[in-house]
Amino acid sequence: MNYQEWEQEVPETLKADSLWKMSVYRYALFLNDLGWFDVTKLMQDRRTIGLSEQLYEALGSISANIAEGYSRGTGKDRAHFYEYALGSARESRDWYFKSRHILAETVVIHRLKLLEEIIRLLLTMIPQQRGRTIHEEKATYHVEPSLDELFENVPMS
Repeated sequence: MNYQEWEQEVPETLKADSLWKMSVYRYALFLNDLGWFDVTKLMQDRRTIGLSEQLYEALGSISANIAEGYSRGTGKDRAHFYEYALGSARESRDWYFKSRHILAETVVIHRLKLLEEIIRLLLTMIPQQRGRTIHEEKATYHVEPSLDELFENVPMS
C-alpha cells in the first residue's frame, strides 16, 4: 500500500473536514495505519509486546493531538496540542528505533524518515501558532529520500 492507495480508502467524511488540508495531519494518519502492520509483527514476539503497545499509542496520539489542536480557538491553545503531537512523534521515533531488532531495516528507516518530516512540520507550525520561536537547539530536518519516494515506496514489515 502506498500513500495514494491509502488516501483512496479514507472515508469522504474525513476528507471533507478542513483538517484534511493539513499535510501533517494526513501524514500522521497514514503513519498510524502503517503502524498497525508494524505493531502486528512486533506482537508476535513476547519480548516486544509492551513496545508494540507503546508504539501504537504514541502513533495514534500524533494525529489525535493535531486534530484536537486544530479545533482550538486561539493560537496558544493550538500550539499546546501541536506540542503534544511533537512529543508523540519523537516518542514514536524512539519506539521505532527500539523495534529495529524485529522489523525490517527498510521499514524502520522509512518510518523514521516519515516521522522526521512530521517533526519538521510541527516545529514550523508551533512557533507560528505561539507567535514566538521554540527554545531548543536548531536541528536540521531534511527528508531523504523525497516525500514522494516515501509515499510511493512504502516497505511493509
